[in-house]
Amino acid sequence: MSAAWDDEPAWPADAIEVAKVIDAFGIKGWLRVQPYAAQPEALFSSRRWFLQPPAGRPRPAGAPALPKVLRITQAQEHGDGVVASAQEVLDRNAAEALKGARIFVSRTSFPSTDDGEYYWIDLIGLEVLNRQGERLGTVIDLLDTGPHCVLRIKPAPGAEAADGDEGPERMVPFVKAYVDEVDMTARRILVDWGLDY
Repeated sequence: MSAAWDDEPAWPADAIEVAKVIDAFGIKGWLRVQPYAAQPEALFSSRRWFLQPPAGRPRPAGAPALPKVLRITQAQEHGDGVVASAQEVLDRNAAEALKGARIFVSRTSFPSTDDGEYYWIDLIGLEVLNRQGERLGTVIDLLDTGPHCVLRIKPAPGAEAADGDEGPERMVPFVKAYVDEVDMTARRILVDWGLDY
């Protein structure tokens, strides 16, 4: 026997935070959402948004319980954000009660990428080696500079500066001129970048 449509799904093990609710939109329960990515396809491809309260901010006294999941019926770009409606949010008051909620979706619901395209979340944690086989470190973040992204690399363990501190972070542009290969299976990135850069 299949589960009823309104059974609450379990929190996904691969949940990724992708946006937050910033306000209500209109009077019919729509939400105004601020995505963390310039292209919020993950919000559009997932019909279940999982919620958590804002970090470090408790729910106001008397506020209704925050739903664990929203079943999205519509989502679309609006200005520099996204507006969405959900089965569980029927009016403006219910939408306003969700203000500040953090939105997570399952990584498996992200749209697939073309060859040579990667989600930032998939690059974070990859080991970075140069052409000489020297380990530069691990990707801890990416920066969007406009024309291209830049890998932020934490030094490899044991890589120390002259003063004994951990070596400096490296910034490597994520462009073909410097990135030779991204091997998701081996969880590594091969770059044309010296240890002394």
